[in-house]
Amino acid sequence: MSNSNIEAIYPLSPLQEGMLFHHLLTPEATAYVVQMSCTFRGDLDVAAFKRAWIRVIERNAALRTFFTWEQRDKPLQVVLAQMPLPWMQHDWRDLPPAEHEDRFTSFLAEDRQHGFDLAKAPLLRFTLIQVEENCYRFLWSFHHILLDGWSMPLLLKEIFAFYNAYRSGQELELEEPRPFRDYIAWLRRQDPATTEGFWRETLKGFTVPTPLVVDRPVSGDSEGDDDYSELSVRLSETFTAKLNALAQRNELTPNLLVQGAWAILLSRYSGEQDVLFGATSSGRPVDLSGVESMVGLFINTLPARVRIAPDDLLIPWLKKLQEQQLDARQHEYTPLVSVQGWSEVPRGQSLFESLFIFENYPVSAALREPAIGLQVEDVRVREKTNYPLIAVSAPGPELLLKIGYEHRRFDEATIRSMLGHFQNLLESMAVRPEQRVVDLELLTDVERTQMREWNDTRTTYAQQSCVHELFEVQVECTPESVAVSFQDEQLTYRELNARANQLARHLRRLGVGPETLVAICMERSAEMVVAVLGVLKAGGAYVPLDHSYPQDRLSFMLDDSRAAVLLTQQSLLRNLPESKALTLCIDRDWDLINGESTENPSRVTTARNLAYVIYTSGSTGRPKGVMIEHRGVNSLAAAQIKGFDIQPSSRVLQFASFSFDASVSEFFTAFLAGATLVLESQNALMPGPEFAELMRSRGITVVTLPPSILAALTPESLPDLRTIVTAGEACSKELVSRWQAGRRFINAYGPTESTVCATMGTCVDADQKPSIGRPIDNV
Repeated sequence: MSNSNIEAIYPLSPLQEGMLFHHLLTPEATAYVVQMSCTFRGDLDVAAFKRAWIRVIERNAALRTFFTWEQRDKPLQVVLAQMPLPWMQHDWRDLPPAEHEDRFTSFLAEDRQHGFDLAKAPLLRFTLIQVEENCYRFLWSFHHILLDGWSMPLLLKEIFAFYNAYRSGQELELEEPRPFRDYIAWLRRQDPATTEGFWRETLKGFTVPTPLVVDRPVSGDSEGDDDYSELSVRLSETFTAKLNALAQRNELTPNLLVQGAWAILLSRYSGEQDVLFGATSSGRPVDLSGVESMVGLFINTLPARVRIAPDDLLIPWLKKLQEQQLDARQHEYTPLVSVQGWSEVPRGQSLFESLFIFENYPVSAALREPAIGLQVEDVRVREKTNYPLIAVSAPGPELLLKIGYEHRRFDEATIRSMLGHFQNLLESMAVRPEQRVVDLELLTDVERTQMREWNDTRTTYAQQSCVHELFEVQVECTPESVAVSFQDEQLTYRELNARANQLARHLRRLGVGPETLVAICMERSAEMVVAVLGVLKAGGAYVPLDHSYPQDRLSFMLDDSRAAVLLTQQSLLRNLPESKALTLCIDRDWDLINGESTENPSRVTTARNLAYVIYTSGSTGRPKGVMIEHRGVNSLAAAQIKGFDIQPSSRVLQFASFSFDASVSEFFTAFLAGATLVLESQNALMPGPEFAELMRSRGITVVTLPPSILAALTPESLPDLRTIVTAGEACSKELVSRWQAGRRFINAYGPTESTVCATMGTCVDADQKPSIGRPIDNV
């Protein structure tokens, strides 16, 4: 290239730097390739149309630009003095009309894949395809690094002005636009010191990107053209008019209303009251004369931080948000990479993963400008960014809402639902602007009906009975059935009940009664089960302790619970901390206990008395004891016995740690259904071939396992397994697909405060997608 053909050289704008960085990171990607396509019907003068484009390129330096960065401290953009028109023409008139659309769709995909080399001009191209005698498909492709959306209608207006003149055999002189380099010069005069302070203060305390929640882990590194799709919906004219009136009445912008709705949507989905997402700004400074008619990339993407408090009323909250936006506009020229560096989000993590764009540039309107002999139809603009989730809104008689998404991260059903929620929030704003932000309606009518059906979870269970009383009923029904199997030891329901009764009577002699907490720290064994039932029958509530915990943790839980009695085994005494609790070794002291009656003790508790207190893992640094009543356990067992299809013939593996709330489910779904609870030593439950052989040899039919443990097993090795419950971790569709055939596969979830489980869903979908959980009524 001759230096004589260089018109100008100058630095990049902030977003140009970001797009160049992304291009260098993934040069094969199709991000930021913009395609504007339309259909021309009528007598198109192709020569005049080409000449118009040549003239527009001559007038606008941004269209003659390429970029250079190698062996430079900072990248630069170079403007050519002259550049040939990158024009292609095709004739598809011989093709059957029915094939035109599919052929054009394929052509668009090929054009996107072709992309652009940012180091070589031109970074735009034009394709005109004649499909009928008086019908053409037109495609204008360019890299977004050249132009923003506001520039497109400016250029299209020039195109048709020149086209009409040339079509009429006339010349046309328009006022020369101010060059893009003047904006770059303005940028270099700004003081970065005040900008850094603003963004540091704005992002202070924000350390983790807002989770999208409904996305899935990225699989592979592909960033192909078919990895991206868009879904859209339009608000009705009635709701659009109401929103516009709401904005005008309260001196708000339509952009603010839609951006506010997007912030609320992210807050609802993520469960966070403080959310962060990207938002595009026009970037056209009001103090730069003629900026409205300049062509180039002025927009910038910067973080929008939004806080939502429970008592925030909608209109005052929106006005506060507008004030924040006005403050940010003074610093909207800042490079995003700089803002990222000033934030507290660790390097290597994205500051945000969703982007909001308000398209207030009238591309379609510009194409509807009068053109001699032409009718313009089917105007489309397509662009893919490097963000996995993009919300787009455009004004009009019917407000457009659009969400673009990566297939690797989201499925179509999820985005369609999200789009419906986006629409509902805006319609709720329009209907009841006086309400609180947290009260805006999110769900669709169909979803509300579905929620009512899901929450119709009433089931018959013994609401006034205690857990041990229901166990005693089962003892009467099946006294000789095996209740507990531990290695070579078995206890029938009659034997287990008798031993528990003896322990209960002895505990009562020690002062145990209603609301008395009794700590149990024991190895897995039949004695551990006796201890649980014995404490309940005495009227107390048990506190499960894992003997492998550090002494200081055990000491904290004993002191915090104020346990009156500690039930343990002699072999564990040397590892236990000192406490005020009376210590009883169930093995060493059994001779004392064995002298008690085996008859059921009298009732001293009700369903509203405590059944157990279980401590959380202490993720906040301090374990928390969660108190659960008998009625909660009754409800849980009734729902899960039915949901898990536990029969008297079932053999339920007791896999969970005794100090983990899943053990409650394993114990009482087995005992209240008359099934067999199978226990093994902790070492025997390690994942691997030995574990699979153990489950097979013990004939396990029902098991609750974390997905990571289940993944280490094979369905073929466990022919007797009929019900699988996964909990504690996210369960993949691949795991469901592998295990669900011929079995009942259930995905369960719940905080321990809701009595182990709040929801469970049976995974049976034909496309191997887990069904949404049906809530369980845990009182």
